[in-house]
Amino acid sequence: MNTVSELFKTFEQLREQKEALGDNGIYRQSQINERFYKGDQWHGLKGVQNRPLIRNNVIKRIADLKLSCVNNPVTVTFSAEGVPNTAEMRERVTRQKNQMPQDLSLLDYDEEINLVLSALSDYYATTCERVQYQKKCEQLLLNAYISGTGIMYTYWDSEVCTGLYLNENRQTQIKGDIATEVLDVENVYFGDGALDDIQRQPFIIIAQKLYLDKVKQMAAKNRISLEIKPDNDNQNKVTVLTKFYKKTVDQKTEVFAVQAVKEGFIKNEWGLGVSLYPFAKYSFLRRKNSPYGESEITYSIPNQIAINRMMTASSWGTILNGMPIMIVNNDLIRDKISNEPGQVLRISGNAEDMNSAIRYITPPSFSANYENAALSLSSTTLNMAGANDAALGNIKPDNASAIIAVREAAMLPMQSHLNAYYAFSEEVARIWSQFWLNKYGNRALKITDENGTWYLPFDASRYSHLIINARVDVSASSIISDAQSLATLDNMYEHGIIDAVQYLKRLPNGIISDKNGLIKEKKEELLNAAKAQLTQEDVEDDPDGLDPYVAAAQLIGGDA
Repeated sequence: MNTVSELFKTFEQLREQKEALGDNGIYRQSQINERFYKGDQWHGLKGVQNRPLIRNNVIKRIADLKLSCVNNPVTVTFSAEGVPNTAEMRERVTRQKNQMPQDLSLLDYDEEINLVLSALSDYYATTCERVQYQKKCEQLLLNAYISGTGIMYTYWDSEVCTGLYLNENRQTQIKGDIATEVLDVENVYFGDGALDDIQRQPFIIIAQKLYLDKVKQMAAKNRISLEIKPDNDNQNKVTVLTKFYKKTVDQKTEVFAVQAVKEGFIKNEWGLGVSLYPFAKYSFLRRKNSPYGESEITYSIPNQIAINRMMTASSWGTILNGMPIMIVNNDLIRDKISNEPGQVLRISGNAEDMNSAIRYITPPSFSANYENAALSLSSTTLNMAGANDAALGNIKPDNASAIIAVREAAMLPMQSHLNAYYAFSEEVARIWSQFWLNKYGNRALKITDENGTWYLPFDASRYSHLIINARVDVSASSIISDAQSLATLDNMYEHGIIDAVQYLKRLPNGIISDKNGLIKEKKEELLNAAKAQLTQEDVEDDPDGLDPYVAAAQLIGGDA
């Protein structure tokens, strides 16, 4: 662990490195890109307050399309190294979920591990809902598009109320759970500026500007007495650095951290309890030999400026031709000119003076090439960025299959961005699993699946030794995909390939309400119908004395 002065010296060196990236550095370039994305594309221009400044914001159009394509809902499936997960094992786990034992240690080891990991896959969705993960992913992706890199930070919040208790009389509440925050890449500093992999970084520093009173409270909470002063550039805020690094303790790698201001440490070294850095990174455009990505906006700005200038010039030319400049002889005109239609003006002088009282300046002829060139450049910019008519939905929906084929072809260049996003999602899931296995202790996990909402007894100490893998499963998100899925399901059901329960299970979410309730009712209906077909003689002939309900369930391929 470095001294405070060494920590701040390292911080300044890393800051200088980031300022040297690209033509403008990360900080200034991010500000420029954000202005262009939001539409502030004439920033700093003076002397044209009364002229219309056109903004044909193709940058935002491209960004909204690409971000909506990348930000697909995902589900995660967890598995453990060294533990088999066969089809037979998955069927046994499904049966165990329906008949959950109170003590999981009574199960076979492989069966117990697979049951817990299957439950964690469902618990992932519960955690996403609690921390508003989808909303934060939208913010992260927008950060990545504007600044080049989006970063999701996961930490342990000891103040989170879980609604769980340690004892049956519900007196001792269980508190603490994971929380997430999207960080601006401008405030995150990687120790090795030539290494893209976060987990191989020697250290990571987060810089924050916090109010002086809050920093003093943080130091007092950690029983540290310091005379903390505000920064020179801001009399109310203080720069706080948090450094994360890895250490090997008892042959086990763990992430540690310290927190400091210029006057000293406000939180001494503490262990996070996990072996992975709690940061997951998504880069929209990867910069070679650098952990910091690059923004597509940076290289679209010249096109955007040219489009805006040409369309503004075209607009000004149209206005000048339609409303030319008027010259008025004040010596002859006696009334105030309102420019209202039908206005009568009184002039002084004779009839010969009337022609010189008011006249218009004929503007120079204006070429329509300005507008045509602007529209052509706008269309070319959109097409080159992959935002063509098929991708944007600007085609007549006569044939759904043809639309899907054209749209998928248009979206092929997005596959690399999708793969990067899925890798980011898997990294987040692995980080969460480490917090679950190392910080949860003994508590129940809230699981929501086709069986409803139930709680799994979970003793984290039994599973902290596991090496967890995470695999992302992508959900269809577009209206056309849902429509195609529904049409395929209808066709399979009509031809007897699937039954009613299989059909309902695979319906896209949101098509009908209370889908799980309908599945349960249909299962009971099929079960009763199958049971009615079994005679007492059938049961007596069974050497194992098969229960009628079990036999009926086997007939319909379900569970009793």
